[in-house]
Amino acid sequence: MNPSAPNPSLRLYSDLADWYPLLTPVGDYAEEAAFYLRLFQTYCKQPPRTLLDLGCGGGHNAAHLKQSLACTLVDLAPNMLALSRRLNPECEHVQGDMRSIRLNRAYDCVLLHDAISYMATGEDLADALATAFAHTAPGGVAMFQPDFVTETFHPGSESGGSDGNGRGLRYLEWRWMPDSMAEGYVTDMAYLLRDENGGIEVAHDRHIMGLFPRSIWLKLIADVGFDPLAVPFEHSAYSDTGHEVFLGLRSVTQGGT
Repeated sequence: MNPSAPNPSLRLYSDLADWYPLLTPVGDYAEEAAFYLRLFQTYCKQPPRTLLDLGCGGGHNAAHLKQSLACTLVDLAPNMLALSRRLNPECEHVQGDMRSIRLNRAYDCVLLHDAISYMATGEDLADALATAFAHTAPGGVAMFQPDFVTETFHPGSESGGSDGNGRGLRYLEWRWMPDSMAEGYVTDMAYLLRDENGGIEVAHDRHIMGLFPRSIWLKLIADVGFDPLAVPFEHSAYSDTGHEVFLGLRSVTQGGT
């Protein structure tokens, strides 16, 4: 398995996928999904009607965006797609790799949420951006949201989790940068899982993430054919952090690829 891929063998995306809604509940995505929709409506040259979500995970963004956009959801991990199908049965789901999938269709909006952070080499990132361009209609918009760029990354730890249906999950996230990594960092995730009978399991995943300067993001977005734009991320939990989302604006004069 290529370590720079969004690895479907990570436990969170395979045998622990059913616990994912307790890690990041669907309701927690409402504010950011509303922000994405505003961006799409602002920057699309035509009223946006369709969305391609590359790296959709459990479909938590789509659960909110599907009210306004017809959504096609792509993910590499079958268990995450199964989770999203239960949450979003009205949406089309396709298993595929954001670096290489080609659906031979164009969408008004293309979303690569935090799954794009798994692009741990410049080549993989460029391939994912090219996929977005290939699926963005003339006049449409692609949006990319890495967890960090080089200028905003800081080592540290966070914790959280929630309860539901008689079960509970708590996690510890530890971000750090090995000396051997020039363009990335490691996120170690420890999960404490309590089942319906009070039994406890402890699990661990190691996520290998890419990390690139803001200037590289803008250059690579331009290199695949977009007009690049960086926009401050408007979210109550991220005020004054310097976080941005990147947009790729496709000219109305550009035909299909």
